[in-house]
Amino acid sequence: MNEALRYKLVLAVLSIGVFALFLVSLATGPAAIGFADSMRALFSSDAYEIGLIMREIRLPRAILGLMVGATLGLSGAVLQGYLRNPLAEPGLLGISASASLGAVLTIYTGVSLAFPLALPMAALAGAGIAVLVVRAMAGGAGGTLSIILAGIALSAFAGAMTSLALNLSPNPFAAMEIVFWMLGSLTDRSMVHVWLAAPFMLLGWVMLALTARALDALTLGVSAASSLGVDLRRTQFLAVGGTAASVGAATAVAGAIGFIGLIVPHILRPLVGSMPSRLLPASALGGAAMLLAADILVRLIAPERDLKLGVLTAMVGAPFFLWLIWRSRRTMV
Repeated sequence: MNEALRYKLVLAVLSIGVFALFLVSLATGPAAIGFADSMRALFSSDAYEIGLIMREIRLPRAILGLMVGATLGLSGAVLQGYLRNPLAEPGLLGISASASLGAVLTIYTGVSLAFPLALPMAALAGAGIAVLVVRAMAGGAGGTLSIILAGIALSAFAGAMTSLALNLSPNPFAAMEIVFWMLGSLTDRSMVHVWLAAPFMLLGWVMLALTARALDALTLGVSAASSLGVDLRRTQFLAVGGTAASVGAATAVAGAIGFIGLIVPHILRPLVGSMPSRLLPASALGGAAMLLAADILVRLIAPERDLKLGVLTAMVGAPFFLWLIWRSRRTMV
């Protein structure tokens, strides 16, 4: 099959899959509401109770699942292309850990009880601080190794401070809330969370999409990319800043969800070809599909126990990634 045709087919299949999973997400929940009744209530003022469930509970959850998944998949593909490291993912830059630390501090101090929106806002602030620190440590013209090392150091520091907050928490209920939030979930999210995160995610998506041409050039090496007119400072700003804006907003509303940004580009890369620019939209759609599917599963597997989304993605993602490593090792032998 022609490579261009195969690429269009992959995007079409992923788009259909995301749309189908979005509809299934809208129709899934503890309330026994039929699919037709769910869709009718979503766009109608009739059946007030059902309409309230659809518009205030299920719709925000489905929208956030799509947006957060797309963010993680897209940012993972960009970072793997920019850093030229197949193990790169959003958490590598310390952004997820710093955003989590900002949220944890609001829970630890009790501010989130007095002002619930303080939690996602503090997480966004933590992500913003993280990108400033990474850029300051790596420098405007810093190489990929400097960025990776700065991100690892920042992740370690943010993780240590989060552990310290848990260690010193005088309230066991606050410590439990911190742990549960860090596991990642879309439960009890509202349209307020959607409107809070959407502007930052959209800004991040635009910045990440603008790296496409530079990522294609970087496959030839830094020197060749520079000779082709690629501005490496601008590319670094777009890749790191776009990841901070989008992943920071995703972490702010959903907590820490791992492995999607790492796994999805690996799954789709053999299907879309070697050009990083083609991987970006495919990874965004693949990430959205994976997170929507995971969020549907947590509601079906143990609806009464509130299985956390980050737990499920890690349980599925870690063994799958080990399988990918084993498969790539066999092909290299």
